[in-house]
Amino acid sequence: MPPRTTPTERQKRLGFELRKMRTAAGISTDYAAGLLGLDRGKISNIESGVRTISPERLRTLACNYACDDEGYIEALIAMATDRGRGWWERFRGSIPAGLLDIAELEWHATRVRTSQMMHIPGLLQTEDYARTIFEGVLPRLPRLEVELHVAHRMQRQQVFERDKPLDYAGYIHEAALRMHFGGREVMRQQLKHLLLMSERKNLLLRVVPVETGAFPGAGHATLYAEGPVSRLDTVQLDSASGPAFVSAESQLARYRGYLAWMEQAALDAGESRDFISGIMSDL
Repeated sequence: MPPRTTPTERQKRLGFELRKMRTAAGISTDYAAGLLGLDRGKISNIESGVRTISPERLRTLACNYACDDEGYIEALIAMATDRGRGWWERFRGSIPAGLLDIAELEWHATRVRTSQMMHIPGLLQTEDYARTIFEGVLPRLPRLEVELHVAHRMQRQQVFERDKPLDYAGYIHEAALRMHFGGREVMRQQLKHLLLMSERKNLLLRVVPVETGAFPGAGHATLYAEGPVSRLDTVQLDSASGPAFVSAESQLARYRGYLAWMEQAALDAGESRDFISGIMSDL
């Protein structure tokens, strides 16, 4: 199979894990190349996500890297053999690749937790609310691009409609609930949608009131996607230049700490629904 020109974040993550496994074992690129009968350039390409790797070769590397975590190895093999074209591929070339990487991350996650300070979480946005967000981008997007971004965001919500719905927990700061994106009626419908979604058994929605005061990670909108094993968890952060993806264990621990704080400080599910209903009544 020819090398990829633009590997996805998931493909790059597989390569990163193989490189991390190799360096932890103290094995050189040349030695790894010899194990597979390849030149060292192909190993570098595998570790950057540019070139694919077969399950057999992946197992050969894992064995020689002295990795005996079978769950982790099986999860890597699943990543390596995933040749399906996800629904998000229909948008490739039309919207930024980073947004497609978010959709792929959510689709393969076993559980997602998010915290949002200023916006309703993307997976819970209505079409009109999302349109308002994309219309506010600078430089302004052409109308067609706005509609493509909105369509993609709406289709991300398929994770809640598939045979095994995504297990999701969202922590929303009160500020996000009171921002009138799109005006009062758009916001009223958005809050109504939140209440409907919060009744799903696989979805937990909790509010952090402004009275809570300062809290860790206040400047970040965070999406924490749990992988099939904890070593493959990923955090996605928003930035002005596009989404950033974090997988270093020290960073993952930090964001787990942020979300644990949210879990302790947020209103419970019932109180959160009452809180959202109160704000909606005031609109």
